[in-house]
Amino acid sequence: MALDPGTEALARLAEERVDHRFKGLPPDADGLTVGELAAQRRNLFTGGFSTPVLALSAERLDHNLRLMETYATRHGLAFAPHGKTSMAPRLFRRQIEHGAWGITLAVPHQVRVARAYGVRRVFLANELVDPAALRWTAAELAVDPGFSFVCYVDSVRGVELMDAALRGAARPLDVVVELAAGEGARTGVRTEEECAAVADAVAAAPTLRLVGVAGYEGEVPGADPERVHAWLRRLVALAVDFDKAGRFAGVDEIIVSAGGSAWFDAVADVFAGIPELSLPVLKLLRSGAYVSHDDGHYRRITPFNRVPGEGALEPAFRLWAQVVSRPSAEQAFVNAGKRDAAYDLDLPFAQAVRRDGVERVAAGIEVSALSDQHAWLRTALDADLEVGDWVGLGLSHPCTSFDKWQLIPLAEADGTVVDYIRTFF
Repeated sequence: MALDPGTEALARLAEERVDHRFKGLPPDADGLTVGELAAQRRNLFTGGFSTPVLALSAERLDHNLRLMETYATRHGLAFAPHGKTSMAPRLFRRQIEHGAWGITLAVPHQVRVARAYGVRRVFLANELVDPAALRWTAAELAVDPGFSFVCYVDSVRGVELMDAALRGAARPLDVVVELAAGEGARTGVRTEEECAAVADAVAAAPTLRLVGVAGYEGEVPGADPERVHAWLRRLVALAVDFDKAGRFAGVDEIIVSAGGSAWFDAVADVFAGIPELSLPVLKLLRSGAYVSHDDGHYRRITPFNRVPGEGALEPAFRLWAQVVSRPSAEQAFVNAGKRDAAYDLDLPFAQAVRRDGVERVAAGIEVSALSDQHAWLRTALDADLEVGDWVGLGLSHPCTSFDKWQLIPLAEADGTVVDYIRTFF
């Protein structure tokens, strides 16, 4: 039986040659294919990898995939995790294998990547008014009856631009009205009256079809449980009002979508109370950072802190760097910096030190600053740290960690590298 194009494209990732493009990989692996290198099952610490090198924990990745699959199922939610976090087709496939309805994306290039690797359902959590991107999307819809695509609209002008670009399209493009999280928030329609005007414009555009409502509760000003719940109830009420007005004629289901990585418990609470509508409701959650989680921002804000009985995500990234300078008893430098580590939300966290095959806790060691290619370490006077030691750094913010690495080793707890995750940013 022939493989589908997406599966064939994923298989071809293993045929890519390892070379200078990929940071941290063993220099003596140049010329091997990714598949050949993976088959060698080299050890991250003894197999010739060079620092800095970012690794993804195989066990923790599996745990996070299973946990969010269970969470979404338990709460009756469809799940379209945000793919902008990783931009890794192998992870997209694993997320779908773990029950994801589809993949959420943010910009047209990301949609092209997802389509190249066989993603059949895409939720674009953004407005789309670029004519070239709209025509490409229409062509994809025309050649693949199984391709489902939904995007935001938040203005009459945007609807007009979309309609003009899509004239002659074989299938209408499905849209959801985006409700803004409040004044001063990001994109989205500010009032229910304006939402109705945008919906009227969609109804008048033969190239578009209104299929639901959506938004992002993470933008609620001064977000706290009360404010987030209140905004989510507004979103549900908008769907109810649109349904009563007959605005979803000709569709099979009504999409109601929200959910970043900070408030998905609130989404589950409010969406559980969506009343019966004239059509089935697809309650679509879009959280994306869970796949790797982190050691900083998302560790602090994850909803699992509020609902510990439902489980806990595990940080799956560790960046290994080497001590290259120890100029004083209170200072050291490792060879990883802004080019390698996320730093927009928190500096990296020193977690472990490896020397002569022995790993221990990084006691008395703190990252105090980053340069382009160095991390500045502040060390206690009794900190045991020498030039040549490897320091394992935890990271904060998955989205700006994945994007610095094109090929990421997937390593088991003992350091055995079992696969490589290719990213496309």
